[in-house]
Amino acid sequence: MILQNSHQRSITRTQDGKGVRILDQRRLPWEVVWVELRSAQAAEIAIREMWTRGAPLIGATAAYGLAMALADDPSDANLDAAFSLLAEARPTAVNLRWALEQVAGAVSTLVPADRAEAAFTRADAICDEDVALNKAIGEHGLTLLRDLHAKHPDRPLNILTHCNAGWLATVDYGTATAPIYLAHDAGIPVHVWVDETRPRNQGALLTAFELAGHGVPHTVIADNAGGHLMMQGQVDAVIVGTDRVTANGDVCNKIGTYLKALAAHDNDVPFYVALPYTTYDAETATGRDIPIEERHGDEVTHVAGEGGTIRVTASAAANPAFDVTPARLVSGYLTERGLLDRI
Repeated sequence: MILQNSHQRSITRTQDGKGVRILDQRRLPWEVVWVELRSAQAAEIAIREMWTRGAPLIGATAAYGLAMALADDPSDANLDAAFSLLAEARPTAVNLRWALEQVAGAVSTLVPADRAEAAFTRADAICDEDVALNKAIGEHGLTLLRDLHAKHPDRPLNILTHCNAGWLATVDYGTATAPIYLAHDAGIPVHVWVDETRPRNQGALLTAFELAGHGVPHTVIADNAGGHLMMQGQVDAVIVGTDRVTANGDVCNKIGTYLKALAAHDNDVPFYVALPYTTYDAETATGRDIPIEERHGDEVTHVAGEGGTIRVTASAAANPAFDVTPARLVSGYLTERGLLDRI
């Protein structure tokens, strides 16, 4: 990621190697604040309260959280307790449990004295692999964007995205944004329509922040404007990330994604989902089987901005955090293996 004119990862070990350093995404784009996490409890809070977000980055944070727990107490009892604590922080993104299982599997047969070092090593590897996976997604997506731009070479390529599936949601590159960054760097004139993504405005606050830092032309739009833009021929493709893709190809992503897929289908606009293999859940048959996180209604009734938080409605609010897009509405899956018709 390009942040303050330098390339950085969204999560790194602290200088002493005993904790991790993450961005407090609640403060973006108004302030760039790095915070240190030094316990499983701190990692759980950061995940649950959305200091850190995005399925791959949640998984990486949880992996380090488990390693920090074992550095404090490497017993079987503490391994199980920290695993459960972290796994329950957010229920929808499959990367969270996957990463915890990776770390637990790497240490379960070791003597307690060797567990913390092995756990940190596995968490480091999860982060390195995430970077490589996302770069590969970007490279395959670049080929797709080249082909799309070739259809209308006289104008910018217009991509619509929803929520944040960039480097702030991963260790680096992002999933949905990786092809966009590589296309921009390759000289393809690309413009991004950025859904604001209510209720937490992760598009308006985070995706736009990322794109601006990389110099990618973009425009923030209200969530409900996407269908209109598609009808006007101003969207060449929709690319979104995902928190979980089930065995049949259903896609669980930030609330509002399903409506974009419906509009894209109605207007013959291709709808692509970018994901690494770590976000594929072969154990869950369909999207109907995914637990949908219901977050506090305050995220709907209140809006945070540069001047603080204000209430925007006097009524109570429901706040389902995700919806499911049926596989039939997906044009293709952008993965580290290439663009797939079916998952």
